[in-house]
Amino acid sequence: MSQLVFRVDDLSGGATRELVSRHLTGMHATSPAESVFALDIDGLRDPAVTFWSGWRGDHLVAIGALRSLDDMNGELKSMRVADTHLGTGAGRAMLQHLIAEARSRGMRTLWLETGSTDDFQPALRLYASEGFTECGPFGDYPENPFSVFMTLSVVE
Repeated sequence: MSQLVFRVDDLSGGATRELVSRHLTGMHATSPAESVFALDIDGLRDPAVTFWSGWRGDHLVAIGALRSLDDMNGELKSMRVADTHLGTGAGRAMLQHLIAEARSRGMRTLWLETGSTDDFQPALRLYASEGFTECGPFGDYPENPFSVFMTLSVVE
């Protein structure tokens, strides 16, 4: 299987927009609307957000974003693997790419919010396997039974 190539993505391509749409649809299918914090295309274009797509050849495999909360802290957003590439290591590769990018930017801590239902168990296991630990809400997030909050120190 060919190497996964990460590109900063301006969200204008059809494949990328389709996977973001699939991500949002999935979030709304598994959580009440008031508990969905996934960003849409406009939200992902915020200047504080850098969005990447991961490709194997001409195939979009994964997406993920890093939002700068301040000079020292970042938040992972919109991690998603294309259905046809689930179980191939693409999610782990994207996560490792985002962690490395946070380190290269001098961030000290990464945060994330993800779902708490059974559908999110693979993601929760992935995050935990890379060192993320559960924590309370951060930033403007409310306490929410449909959310799990996690953090990771990225200082080497």
